[in-house]
Amino acid sequence: MKARLSVLLCTLALTGLGVVASEPTATIRLWPGTAPGEVGGLGPEQDTTKPDGGLVAGRRLIRLGNVADPTIAVYPAPADKNTGAAVLVCPGGGYHILAMDLEGTEVCEWLNSIGVTGIVLKYRVPRRADREMYDAPLQDAQRAMGILRQRAGEFGINPKRIGVLGFSAGGHLSAMLSNHWRERTYPVVDAADAQSCRPDFSVLIYPAYLTENNDGKVIAANLPLSADTPPAFLVMAADDPVKAENALHYALALEQLKVPVELHLYPSGGHGYGLRRTDNPVTWWPERATEWLRHQGWLKRD
Repeated sequence: MKARLSVLLCTLALTGLGVVASEPTATIRLWPGTAPGEVGGLGPEQDTTKPDGGLVAGRRLIRLGNVADPTIAVYPAPADKNTGAAVLVCPGGGYHILAMDLEGTEVCEWLNSIGVTGIVLKYRVPRRADREMYDAPLQDAQRAMGILRQRAGEFGINPKRIGVLGFSAGGHLSAMLSNHWRERTYPVVDAADAQSCRPDFSVLIYPAYLTENNDGKVIAANLPLSADTPPAFLVMAADDPVKAENALHYALALEQLKVPVELHLYPSGGHGYGLRRTDNPVTWWPERATEWLRHQGWLKRD
């Protein structure tokens, strides 16, 4: 019920703007019972946006809070465009809320337009007491990637072409998943956990927390980058209050490891624009990302 409610909220919000988000063909609970480490007491899952909540490109957005029952929602690419590629989309929100339309369903619409199946990850927020801010979300992301590979045939995707895309805290989660895939961070549940949870590529849009203490001086110690870290595409604005060094240090580390990386640093644009188009050049990043995905071979038709 909660999953259907969140999808309905996204749909209603976009409908009011003249844009209707397609319904997912599947919404799947990640855990057969209570998610690992959950103790309850959050209150109901709900859109926390207030009537005077900040707009992005003149439009409101959904700030989903109190997520205790994480899911994935699958938005398949149109049959006549389907490349077989898929992307797990991680909305941002500081690990407090999830920007479910701005950095979730709207992203899937763009992915569908280039022949890619989009899968929105509704991971657990807000941060749990006595746990690292990314601990529960990383469990959700690892579990989601295993389920996608296990059920790839059902979803019409190639299990060897599943990437991850994240914004802000979701960008950090995507980077964590890209570097913590050798073993699960939770007890094995079923056969899905025998699948690799390594993304084949990553797209990090204004990622946060990639440097130690987010001070921009050195890559975060919890990101053990290696030659096996997936190729990455990064976008950042120089005036982003989160600090462009997050993207710069990650890109430099990958370059030194000889992992394919492409970084776009724009002079202005701030933070939290999603892919809503404005006159600011940073909002044209989807075109650059499409070019990168195509050049890397991820958009070849199966």
